[in-house]
Amino acid sequence: MEKKLYTYEFPRPSVTVDALVFRRREGGEWEILLIKRKYEPFAGFWALPGGFIEDDETLEEAVERELYEETSLKEVQLTQLRAFSKPNRDPRGRTISIAFVGVLTQDVSLQPRSDAKEIGWFPIADLPNLAFDHDEIIKCGIEWLGTRK
Repeated sequence: MEKKLYTYEFPRPSVTVDALVFRRREGGEWEILLIKRKYEPFAGFWALPGGFIEDDETLEEAVERELYEETSLKEVQLTQLRAFSKPNRDPRGRTISIAFVGVLTQDVSLQPRSDAKEIGWFPIADLPNLAFDHDEIIKCGIEWLGTRK
């Protein structure tokens, strides 16, 4: 079947996914997994693992791929949290991000890969300066943590 291409006068924003992976340390403190960005925009800043979706994948496939590509982490049960769509959230252009959240329940070995320069676990009460609007996304993730029984 031939794929038809359509053009429209309407804007076409990009779609990205971000992964919020939390873990609980001994003593009950929550931490979140962050990557240090290797490339612009925000090179050298800490950020959530994530990136652009490909044309042939679902949001769920994209977030799993991005998480693995940047951290070598896989098989984390992720749940869609919400969309983030402020018009100027990404300096590259109009971008809507769908955030996914999950809790890591076991120790795993992580390796920075792809466009991640470093990986780190950070206490949610003491986060570094973050890229994009990731502070807002993490706040929503922390609220989600508070609703878990």
